[in-house]
Amino acid sequence: MKKLITRTIAGLKLPADKNDLIVFDADLPGFGLRLRSTRGDRIARSYVVQYRAAGRSRRVLIGSAEVLSVEQARLEAKKILGKVALGGDPQRDRQERRDKDKFSLRSVIDEYLTTKESSVRPRTYYEARRYLIGAYFKPLHAMPIDRLTRRDVAARLLAITRENGPVVAARARVALSTALVWAMETGISEHNPLIGTPRPAAAKARSRVLNDVELSAILRACNDDSEYGRVIWLLALLGCRRQEIGGMTWAEVDFERGVWTLPAERAKNGRQHVLPLPQMALDLIRRAPRIVGREPVFGTRAAGFTNWALAKRELDRRLAGTVQSWRIHDLRRTVATRMADLGVLPHVIEALLNHQSGHRAGVAGIYNRSPYEREVRAALALWADHIRTIAEGGERKVVAMRQVP
Repeated sequence: MKKLITRTIAGLKLPADKNDLIVFDADLPGFGLRLRSTRGDRIARSYVVQYRAAGRSRRVLIGSAEVLSVEQARLEAKKILGKVALGGDPQRDRQERRDKDKFSLRSVIDEYLTTKESSVRPRTYYEARRYLIGAYFKPLHAMPIDRLTRRDVAARLLAITRENGPVVAARARVALSTALVWAMETGISEHNPLIGTPRPAAAKARSRVLNDVELSAILRACNDDSEYGRVIWLLALLGCRRQEIGGMTWAEVDFERGVWTLPAERAKNGRQHVLPLPQMALDLIRRAPRIVGREPVFGTRAAGFTNWALAKRELDRRLAGTVQSWRIHDLRRTVATRMADLGVLPHVIEALLNHQSGHRAGVAGIYNRSPYEREVRAALALWADHIRTIAEGGERKVVAMRQVP
């Protein structure tokens, strides 16, 4: 045991029969200099603190003697021993810190996505993965989850808003919120740094309804028997979501019965939807080339038709500005609105759209399980005739049913 000062440290050497030795300080018990033999007969010198906690001997590395002076090391040793005197265990704290550092935001996200992949719809998983693993939160990925602060998350959301707009930022915030709530529920994290951060303005609900002139222009522009043209016609006829039509498979269509069964895993609300198809829709589907060994009706990938953006730009080019500021989803809203104008009752429209709100929500939805198949079939026939009339010209063949007051 020697008093560790700069002069004595420089003269310390390992005995010939030892490869590892700790020389403790005579003035500060527990503080010492560790000498270890390394490759090339080099002696590594580092400062350590040794103490007892919970009946066990513990040792904490302070740092290399090549970096720290003995005075700096002694001051740090006093701090560590002070924590021990107050009942702490610095070595255990360091180990816990290392364990916590393993749970970075990225590792938590990976665990969350692995857990959710088999329990959510493919599209939901894809969107969550895109927002969580993509560039949006990448600057925070390496941070330990327990050290992630509200300030860190808020700053990142502001950057996303600035770079990508408030709508993207709002969706990214929802994705991160879901993952952080899951982390708390599973015990991985004790806090949610998203709480209290600003909420970017969400997208305003659209109210665009196409009139007959606009709908006719769109359908006429698609009337070249192209794949995208058939998809647009089916969307206009059936009022479905674009992923539902784009992902349609041959196995889902029963041509003999004239129905299309949308499986629960592809439906937005997770409920199977059996939709009677008007003859015009059946003819459009039959015209799609059927390739042996390939299930999707449209597209070239396993997910079906995916070339939405490029095909929409080409369609808008062909429309030459005759239909302004419209989106594919406006077709679904147009079908619902114009059917109501033709006299179709609200609960029939909801059944056709596979909605569980309005007439199908609450107690009414629990006890009334009717799919209204006959009424839906009649409504689609009425609407298909309307579509044929405005797109091809001529007189109406199907007359709307008069509503009984």
